[in-house]
Amino acid sequence: MDAATSHPSPARGRARLFAPIWHRVLDRIDRGLREGAIEAQLPDGTQRLLGGHAPGPVAVVRLVRWRALWRLVTAGSIGWYEGWAAGDWTSPDLVPIFDLFVRNRGALGNVARAKHVARLAVWLGHRLRRNHRSGARRNIAAHYDLGNDFYREWLDATLTYSSALDVVAGEPLEAAQQRKLDAVFARTATSAGQSILEIGCGWGSFAATAAAAGVAVHGLTLSTEQRDHVLARGLEGVTVALTDYRDVAGRYDAVASIEMVEAVGPEYWPAYLATIARVLKPGGRAALQFITIADDIWDAYNGSADFIQRYVFPGGSLLSASRFRALAEAHGLAWQDEHRFGLDYAATLLDWRRRFDRAVAEGRLPPRFDARFQQLWRYYLMYCEGGFRGGGIDVMQVTLVKPR
Repeated sequence: MDAATSHPSPARGRARLFAPIWHRVLDRIDRGLREGAIEAQLPDGTQRLLGGHAPGPVAVVRLVRWRALWRLVTAGSIGWYEGWAAGDWTSPDLVPIFDLFVRNRGALGNVARAKHVARLAVWLGHRLRRNHRSGARRNIAAHYDLGNDFYREWLDATLTYSSALDVVAGEPLEAAQQRKLDAVFARTATSAGQSILEIGCGWGSFAATAAAAGVAVHGLTLSTEQRDHVLARGLEGVTVALTDYRDVAGRYDAVASIEMVEAVGPEYWPAYLATIARVLKPGGRAALQFITIADDIWDAYNGSADFIQRYVFPGGSLLSASRFRALAEAHGLAWQDEHRFGLDYAATLLDWRRRFDRAVAEGRLPPRFDARFQQLWRYYLMYCEGGFRGGGIDVMQVTLVKPR
């Protein structure tokens, strides 16, 4: 027997000491997985099946260090990401893991949510990034001004960074994106000679759709990269300005806003809806597309910050559809024709990830984005896909109508 065998390292000794605690955490996860299962390989080399009580996704997870569970139970989705980035756990496919946690969110309770000091710390950090006028510019720049040379390498040819509609396997994504753009345009009920205000114009794919029908579009963005791209397209009847939605002037026949309100934040939803009510002509319609989070986890979500808010989209917030609807109606806007299509977003995200992976493999991403950044974004795309597949987040289109 050599010295290493007869005298275990302090780290190994601590791992053995705390192993019973981590098995109790695994017991809690096991009970909470009402649908699907996790095939877990533990740090001591043993294997354990968690869940398996009813059909559902099956995730394969290797816990390299027990520290992964400590990060999960104390810091929630942020800690789980940080553990993955540190090599504390691995998996051949992350999507089923996120699907499982969302799908079983009721039974799992707060086992995977930030606690106490960590929860307060991330919430305070998120509050410091709230979307007042200067904060909104910084937050938008942090995400969208990563560069047109970044996004064009993995978005579809329309440069549309939002969910496609009625995605069909084997069909080019841009076809489903155009269906989405056409659906939003149809909701505005505008025709040649009329005008649309687009709040959050992206790289101009919706503006191009409306302009092709002879409708004038005034696009708003806080991203200089997006503004420059829209201007370079030279679309007839389309103008674009670096203007905060709260400062826009004029009256319009309709408003379009596709996955922009997620960058507003609950504190400013009333201002966003007041702007829509103010700029719409009587009888005008606002066509919105936005991402929602289930009401049963809204309070926990809104009272902290998750992985995306911390690492990918500062100041961002998904919507509570019921709360947002109540505010819209309080501003005199009738809520009509709600349509949800979350699984189409899951399919869109999968397509984006495949494109992203090809861009990385072929060395097409700008050299300023190192391997750690690439892995962060790959994790982000899988995190979102799992959330839509699990049903805890959704995407919808709705029409808001101003009375005559």
